[in-house]
Amino acid sequence: MNQTQTISNTKIIFIGLMLFSLFFGAGNLIFPPELGQQAGENAWSAIIGFLISGVGLPILGVMAITYVGSDDAEGLSKRVHPYFAVGLTSLTYLTIGPFFAVPRTAAVSYEIGLVPFLGSDSQWALALFTLIYFSIVYILALNPGKFVDRIGKIITPILLIVVSILLIRVIAGPLGTYTPAVGDYQGFPLFRGITEGYLTMDTIAAVVFGIIVVKAIKDYGVTDQRLIRKTAWKAGLVAAICLGTVYAGLGYLGAVSSSAIEASDGAGILAQVSFEYFGTSGNILLGLIILAACIPTATGLISSCAIYFNKQIPSLSYKGLVLGFTLFSAVIANFGLSQIIAYSIPVLVFIYPIVIVLILLAFLDKLFGGQRLVYQMTIIFTAIVSIGEGLKAFNGNWDFVAWLPFADIGFAWVVPALVGFVIGWVASLGSK
Repeated sequence: MNQTQTISNTKIIFIGLMLFSLFFGAGNLIFPPELGQQAGENAWSAIIGFLISGVGLPILGVMAITYVGSDDAEGLSKRVHPYFAVGLTSLTYLTIGPFFAVPRTAAVSYEIGLVPFLGSDSQWALALFTLIYFSIVYILALNPGKFVDRIGKIITPILLIVVSILLIRVIAGPLGTYTPAVGDYQGFPLFRGITEGYLTMDTIAAVVFGIIVVKAIKDYGVTDQRLIRKTAWKAGLVAAICLGTVYAGLGYLGAVSSSAIEASDGAGILAQVSFEYFGTSGNILLGLIILAACIPTATGLISSCAIYFNKQIPSLSYKGLVLGFTLFSAVIANFGLSQIIAYSIPVLVFIYPIVIVLILLAFLDKLFGGQRLVYQMTIIFTAIVSIGEGLKAFNGNWDFVAWLPFADIGFAWVVPALVGFVIGWVASLGSK
């Protein structure tokens, strides 16, 4: 180990803010207000749950990459099997890319930036908006260079400032008061908040962002693995504090505004609250900033997906993949924000337990000597149940996991994962 290697606190803070900006997608702003609105008087329990899965797990995901010591997004899943790694990583890129996250950036921009001025939603207006939006994304993604990165570094702080001003105004003078909780938020708001945090998709994106963080640390001349981990922990803490503060504030905004406004989703809540406090100018500013933040995000995700699949299938050109992913994203965006979120839930309910288990196994790796059989058995047991939970989310009548412990709170996979872990560990000891 090179004892002379150091990295200043200023650089660590910079890396932490970079990680914050990666997770702080404009599309994520819509979930805490809706959670707060539905949780009502149980809002803070639900917010804590949301922070566990929307902030804690993504940071742990980034840290898991530093423990694996891999330079690619397949590092975690390769410990199960190379084919599994390709399959899971491909699904991850598609989920945070053209399937859900990229179309959502367009839908959020439309809902917050245009709908308040139209008076009502219009399919033709959405179609025209997505045509213009994805034309810009396509042009930028063809040659992303440093332009998108620079725009992101400028726009993200501005968006944070605008949101902070709104939150300060809410804290100083709430529009309304807490209302009774609805649905699952009545009985177990903490666990409902955890599953709601899945919608940010940040935990599955963490396996990609973790590589970026490690590279940023190495760019400062750090090569010692222990120092990389220590730096990542500190940077992760900076990102977690920023994310947690913003998400908690937005959850509070939704909770104390629900009695004063009528909105069916987080985008509507943000638009209406902004109007109540700052009038039309507030809506215009918020809409423009979110639009400016979403375009670089969508461009970066499309570009990342194209790079990955071009690497996997060289016969598919980068430009062709960019075009295909952009067109697909535009089609999905036209289903509207509510439908995009609804379509994403079954996939996220399926994939999240698998990613969570992979992250935990990365931290426990030394405990069982990194035996592949432990990874395989744990993931097999987890995946079987998470498929069932995904099917249940798709169709409530297809409930094949109701008999398992914790199924009523969305965690039917926990006990099977533990069983798979024990079986794999015992079997690996026997094989020795």
